[in-house]
Amino acid sequence: MIKTIIIEDEKPAARKLERMLANYAHLELVATLNSVEEAVVWLNENQHPQLIFSDIVLGDGLSFDIFEKVATKAFIIYTTAFDQYTLKAFKLNSIDYLLKPIMEEDLTKAIEKFKSFLPEDGAVNSQEIKQMLKKETSILSRILVKIGYNLKIVQTSEISCFFSENKIVYLQTSERNFPTDFTLDELENVLDKKDFFRVNRQYIIHSKFIRNIHTSPYFKVELDHQPDEEITVSRDRVKDFKNWLSS
Repeated sequence: MIKTIIIEDEKPAARKLERMLANYAHLELVATLNSVEEAVVWLNENQHPQLIFSDIVLGDGLSFDIFEKVATKAFIIYTTAFDQYTLKAFKLNSIDYLLKPIMEEDLTKAIEKFKSFLPEDGAVNSQEIKQMLKKETSILSRILVKIGYNLKIVQTSEISCFFSENKIVYLQTSERNFPTDFTLDELENVLDKKDFFRVNRQYIIHSKFIRNIHTSPYFKVELDHQPDEEITVSRDRVKDFKNWLSS
Protein backbone atom coordinates (compact mmCIF):
# COMPACT_ATOMS: atom_id res chain seq x y z
CA MET A 1 0.00 0.00 0.00
CA ILE A 2 1.20 3.49 -0.86
CA LYS A 3 0.58 5.80 2.09
CA THR A 4 -0.86 9.07 0.85
CA ILE A 5 -2.01 12.42 2.22
CA ILE A 6 -4.04 15.30 0.76
CA ILE A 7 -3.28 18.97 1.46
CA GLU A 8 -6.27 21.05 0.32
CA ASP A 9 -8.01 24.04 1.94
CA GLU A 10 -11.23 23.88 -0.11
CA LYS A 11 -13.46 21.26 1.53
CA PRO A 12 -15.48 20.38 -1.61
CA ALA A 13 -12.26 19.89 -3.59
CA ALA A 14 -10.77 17.79 -0.77
CA ARG A 15 -13.88 15.57 -0.58
CA LYS A 16 -13.91 15.12 -4.35
CA LEU A 17 -10.26 14.08 -4.40
CA GLU A 18 -10.84 11.70 -1.48
CA ARG A 19 -13.64 10.02 -3.47
CA MET A 20 -11.44 9.80 -6.56
CA LEU A 21 -8.51 8.28 -4.65
CA ALA A 22 -10.81 5.70 -3.04
CA ASN A 23 -10.99 4.03 -6.46
CA TYR A 24 -7.27 3.15 -6.29
CA ALA A 25 -6.92 0.09 -4.06
CA HIS A 26 -3.14 0.43 -3.75
CA LEU A 27 -3.41 3.92 -2.19
CA GLU A 28 -3.99 4.33 1.55
CA LEU A 29 -5.16 7.83 2.45
CA VAL A 30 -3.86 8.52 5.97
CA ALA A 31 -4.70 12.23 6.37
CA THR A 32 -6.38 15.23 4.76
CA LEU A 33 -4.84 18.52 5.87
CA ASN A 34 -6.25 22.00 5.30
CA SER A 35 -3.44 24.54 5.70
CA VAL A 36 0.30 25.19 5.67
CA GLU A 37 0.35 25.31 9.47
CA GLU A 38 -1.60 22.07 9.90
CA ALA A 39 0.56 20.25 7.33
CA VAL A 40 3.82 21.39 8.98
CA VAL A 41 2.61 20.16 12.37
CA TRP A 42 1.38 16.83 10.97
CA LEU A 43 4.58 16.13 9.03
CA ASN A 44 6.67 16.93 12.11
CA GLU A 45 4.66 14.52 14.27
CA ASN A 46 3.98 11.61 11.90
CA GLN A 47 5.80 9.23 9.59
CA HIS A 48 5.90 10.79 6.16
CA PRO A 49 3.82 9.22 3.38
CA GLN A 50 5.24 8.13 0.04
CA LEU A 51 2.89 10.35 -1.96
CA ILE A 52 1.28 13.75 -1.32
CA PHE A 53 -1.52 15.40 -3.26
CA SER A 54 -1.29 19.11 -2.56
CA ASP A 55 -3.03 22.27 -3.68
CA ILE A 56 -0.56 25.15 -4.07
CA VAL A 57 -2.48 28.28 -3.04
CA LEU A 58 -3.72 27.64 0.52
CA GLY A 59 -5.52 29.99 2.87
CA ASP A 60 -2.40 30.74 4.93
CA GLY A 61 0.24 30.67 2.18
CA LEU A 62 1.68 28.52 -0.58
CA SER A 63 2.20 24.81 -0.02
CA PHE A 64 5.82 25.31 -1.10
CA ASP A 65 6.24 26.90 2.35
CA ILE A 66 5.49 23.51 3.91
CA PHE A 67 8.32 21.71 2.16
CA GLU A 68 10.75 24.54 2.80
CA LYS A 69 10.06 24.14 6.54
CA VAL A 70 9.86 20.32 6.64
CA ALA A 71 12.24 18.18 4.60
CA THR A 72 10.45 15.20 3.04
CA LYS A 73 11.33 12.35 0.71
CA ALA A 74 7.68 12.02 -0.29
CA PHE A 75 6.82 12.85 -3.88
CA ILE A 76 4.12 15.34 -4.64
CA ILE A 77 1.34 15.60 -7.19
CA TYR A 78 0.26 19.23 -7.18
CA THR A 79 -3.41 20.04 -7.78
CA THR A 80 -4.16 23.67 -8.54
CA ALA A 81 -6.15 26.10 -10.66
CA PHE A 82 -3.00 28.04 -11.56
CA ASP A 83 -0.22 26.87 -13.87
CA GLN A 84 2.35 29.55 -13.05
CA TYR A 85 4.07 27.41 -10.42
CA THR A 86 5.05 24.53 -12.68
CA LEU A 87 8.77 25.23 -12.65
CA LYS A 88 9.01 25.63 -8.88
CA ALA A 89 6.83 22.55 -8.35
CA PHE A 90 9.21 20.40 -10.37
CA LYS A 91 12.07 21.59 -8.15
CA LEU A 92 10.28 20.41 -5.01
CA ASN A 93 9.87 16.65 -5.48
CA SER A 94 6.89 17.00 -7.81
CA ILE A 95 6.01 13.94 -9.87
CA ASP A 96 3.17 15.68 -11.71
CA TYR A 97 1.08 18.82 -11.84
CA LEU A 98 -2.70 18.61 -12.33
CA LEU A 99 -4.84 21.61 -13.16
CA LYS A 100 -8.30 21.81 -11.62
CA PRO A 101 -10.88 20.59 -12.25
CA ILE A 102 -9.03 17.28 -12.04
CA MET A 103 -10.05 14.74 -14.64
CA GLU A 104 -10.07 11.03 -13.80
CA GLU A 105 -7.90 10.24 -16.81
CA ASP A 106 -5.24 12.79 -15.78
CA LEU A 107 -5.26 11.54 -12.19
CA THR A 108 -4.76 7.94 -13.35
CA LYS A 109 -1.85 8.95 -15.59
CA ALA A 110 -0.19 10.83 -12.71
CA ILE A 111 -0.52 7.87 -10.35
CA GLU A 112 0.75 5.45 -12.98
CA LYS A 113 3.71 7.72 -13.62
CA PHE A 114 4.55 7.63 -9.91
CA LYS A 115 4.13 3.84 -9.73
CA SER A 116 6.42 3.33 -12.70
CA PHE A 117 9.31 4.65 -10.63
CA LEU A 118 8.60 2.39 -7.65
CA PRO A 119 10.79 -0.74 -7.44
CA GLU A 120 9.21 -3.90 -6.06
CA ASP A 121 10.27 -3.01 -2.52
CA GLY A 122 8.23 0.20 -2.74
CA ALA A 123 11.17 2.58 -2.36
CA VAL A 124 11.16 5.75 -4.43
CA ASN A 125 13.86 5.89 -7.07
CA SER A 126 14.30 9.64 -6.66
CA GLN A 127 17.27 10.04 -8.98
CA GLU A 128 15.40 8.56 -11.95
CA ILE A 129 12.37 10.72 -11.19
CA LYS A 130 14.44 13.89 -10.96
CA GLN A 131 16.11 13.10 -14.29
CA MET A 132 12.69 12.68 -15.86
CA LEU A 133 11.43 15.96 -14.41
CA LYS A 134 14.35 17.87 -15.90
CA LYS A 135 12.99 16.96 -19.31
CA GLU A 136 9.43 18.10 -18.57
CA THR A 137 8.36 21.57 -19.63
CA SER A 138 5.10 23.46 -19.61
CA ILE A 139 4.18 26.67 -21.40
CA LEU A 140 2.98 29.36 -19.02
CA SER A 141 -0.41 30.78 -19.98
CA ARG A 142 -1.38 32.80 -16.93
CA ILE A 143 0.22 34.23 -13.80
CA LEU A 144 -1.22 34.82 -10.35
CA VAL A 145 -0.12 38.14 -8.82
CA LYS A 146 -0.82 39.70 -5.45
CA ILE A 147 -2.37 43.17 -5.07
CA GLY A 148 -2.38 43.87 -1.35
CA TYR A 149 -4.59 41.15 0.15
CA ASN A 150 -6.15 40.30 -3.21
CA LEU A 151 -5.11 38.00 -6.04
CA LYS A 152 -5.32 38.75 -9.76
CA ILE A 153 -4.94 36.42 -12.73
CA VAL A 154 -2.94 37.91 -15.61
CA GLN A 155 -2.95 36.11 -18.95
CA THR A 156 0.49 36.03 -20.57
CA SER A 157 -1.19 37.28 -23.76
CA GLU A 158 -1.81 40.57 -21.89
CA ILE A 159 1.84 41.02 -20.85
CA SER A 160 3.96 43.35 -22.97
CA CYS A 161 7.20 42.53 -21.15
CA PHE A 162 8.90 41.21 -18.05
CA PHE A 163 11.71 43.23 -16.53
CA SER A 164 13.98 43.03 -13.50
CA GLU A 165 14.51 45.90 -11.11
CA ASN A 166 16.21 45.77 -7.71
CA LYS A 167 16.29 41.95 -7.88
CA ILE A 168 12.53 41.70 -8.43
CA VAL A 169 10.98 40.65 -11.75
CA TYR A 170 7.87 42.57 -12.80
CA LEU A 171 5.34 41.95 -15.54
CA GLN A 172 3.95 44.90 -17.49
CA THR A 173 0.39 45.23 -18.79
CA SER A 174 -1.65 48.13 -20.16
CA GLU A 175 -2.93 48.63 -16.62
CA ARG A 176 0.34 48.74 -14.63
CA ASN A 177 3.27 46.54 -13.61
CA PHE A 178 3.05 43.75 -11.03
CA PRO A 179 5.83 41.97 -9.08
CA THR A 180 6.20 38.22 -9.70
CA ASP A 181 7.94 35.32 -7.95
CA PHE A 182 9.94 34.39 -11.05
CA THR A 183 13.45 35.09 -12.23
CA LEU A 184 13.99 35.99 -15.88
CA ASP A 185 15.95 32.74 -16.31
CA GLU A 186 12.95 30.74 -15.09
CA LEU A 187 10.57 32.66 -17.34
CA GLU A 188 12.72 31.92 -20.40
CA ASN A 189 12.06 28.22 -19.82
CA VAL A 190 8.27 28.43 -19.46
CA LEU A 191 7.14 31.24 -21.77
CA ASP A 192 6.05 30.50 -25.33
CA LYS A 193 9.15 31.20 -27.43
CA LYS A 194 7.02 32.15 -30.42
CA ASP A 195 5.70 35.14 -28.48
CA PHE A 196 8.45 36.07 -26.03
CA PHE A 197 12.12 36.89 -26.51
CA ARG A 198 14.78 37.91 -24.02
CA VAL A 199 16.43 40.96 -25.57
CA ASN A 200 18.95 41.56 -22.78
CA ARG A 201 19.73 40.63 -19.18
CA GLN A 202 16.91 42.82 -17.89
CA TYR A 203 14.01 42.40 -20.36
CA ILE A 204 11.83 39.74 -21.97
CA ILE A 205 9.41 41.24 -24.50
CA HIS A 206 6.20 40.12 -26.23
CA SER A 207 6.11 40.43 -30.03
CA LYS A 208 2.45 41.49 -30.06
CA PHE A 209 3.25 44.74 -28.26
CA ILE A 210 6.20 45.89 -30.39
CA ARG A 211 5.36 49.34 -31.75
CA ASN A 212 8.66 50.27 -33.33
CA ILE A 213 12.24 49.01 -33.73
CA HIS A 214 15.15 51.41 -34.16
CA THR A 215 18.27 49.93 -35.75
CA SER A 216 20.70 52.86 -35.55
CA PRO A 217 22.97 53.48 -33.77
CA TYR A 218 21.84 50.31 -31.93
CA PHE A 219 18.75 48.12 -31.79
CA LYS A 220 16.10 49.69 -29.59
CA VAL A 221 12.55 48.40 -29.13
CA GLU A 222 9.49 50.48 -28.32
CA LEU A 223 6.51 48.67 -26.81
CA ASP A 224 2.92 49.78 -26.44
CA HIS A 225 3.27 49.38 -22.68
CA GLN A 226 6.68 49.53 -21.00
CA PRO A 227 8.59 51.11 -18.11
CA ASP A 228 10.11 54.55 -18.58
CA GLU A 229 13.60 53.41 -19.56
CA GLU A 230 14.44 52.38 -23.11
CA ILE A 231 14.70 48.71 -24.11
CA THR A 232 17.78 47.81 -26.13
CA VAL A 233 18.73 44.51 -27.73
CA SER A 234 22.11 43.19 -26.59
CA ARG A 235 24.61 43.07 -29.43
CA ASP A 236 25.11 39.34 -29.03
CA ARG A 237 21.33 38.79 -29.32
CA VAL A 238 20.64 40.88 -32.40
CA LYS A 239 20.93 38.00 -34.88
CA ASP A 240 18.64 35.74 -32.82
CA PHE A 241 16.26 38.67 -32.34
CA LYS A 242 15.92 39.20 -36.10
CA ASN A 243 15.43 35.47 -36.63
CA TRP A 244 12.73 35.45 -33.96
CA LEU A 245 10.91 38.36 -35.60
CA SER A 246 10.85 36.62 -38.96
CA SER A 247 9.94 33.14 -37.71
